[in-house]
Amino acid sequence: MTELGVVTPFWLDRPDTEALEVAVEADRNGFDALWIGEMVTFDAFALATAVGARTGSIPLRIGPLAATVRGPVALALGLSSVATLTGRDVGLALGASSPPIVSGWHDRPWDHAAGRMRECVRALRGILDGERGVFEGRYVRTRGFRLRSPRPGTRISIAAFGPAMTRVAAEEADELVLNLVTAEHVARTREIVDTHARDADRPPPRIAVWLPVAHDPGAATLRQLAGQLAVYLRPPGYGEMFSQLGHGALVERARAGAPRSELAAAVPAELVAAVGAVGSMTRIAGRIAEYRRAGADHVAVVPATAEDPAGAKVLAELAMEARS
Repeated sequence: MTELGVVTPFWLDRPDTEALEVAVEADRNGFDALWIGEMVTFDAFALATAVGARTGSIPLRIGPLAATVRGPVALALGLSSVATLTGRDVGLALGASSPPIVSGWHDRPWDHAAGRMRECVRALRGILDGERGVFEGRYVRTRGFRLRSPRPGTRISIAAFGPAMTRVAAEEADELVLNLVTAEHVARTREIVDTHARDADRPPPRIAVWLPVAHDPGAATLRQLAGQLAVYLRPPGYGEMFSQLGHGALVERARAGAPRSELAAAVPAELVAAVGAVGSMTRIAGRIAEYRRAGADHVAVVPATAEDPAGAKVLAELAMEARS
């Protein structure tokens, strides 16, 4: 059966600590996992530890984190710290992120993202398994470290969109993560991943999909969702997908340098609905079912909170729907 998780959103128009409140609601309603990333508020490992202190037993999935910002040792230490301090089942998700974040914010290399990801995952697995780290790759090197509290069998997920990272996820990851995509994109990705995994003689990874949700949204919620989507109009792959949905002019404006606020104001409700689950509970449940049929093993909902603080209402309704 497809798992149903929750993503702690980092809406820029909401209080930073709402992430903790979302976590409490996810745990209270019995969701299968809580995803904890990071942007401009909290360090993900620190937030995950705080979530562990505030919640009962919900498994934690940290990330996707930029694979080249922290090295394999730092990633292993962070994950092991959260698992030990919270007593939870903890997984780790990695992604390429973007040049402004990786190179601009952190002064780390962003080129050869797929190759760096492959080597990072391979080095990280050895450390988490308890080996004394000796890895000499083209991009990633580590020597001499051994984790005091190994975490063998840790689920490692890779956020992927383009063909190169999708291949790495198919060949190296336990799970591939997709965000803000159509159900049709999930179906195509499922076929591609299964083929790559078969060629690599390994079981195909699971697919997890992040899906924004909003029950009967008003204007404030639609603005919140449009503001998030506007960030994805420019990047390769996403722009082409949105163009295929009939919004090529908006993508062209984004790639011409239009400010995010202007783009967000121009994002139509139908584009938000194409990559989310918005409307009645019947509509939301139907959309989740679409992604399951397309090949998603795990659907993680991203609750809009502009008019539903901490997503308390929509998460309770989703949990009730799942149990019915």
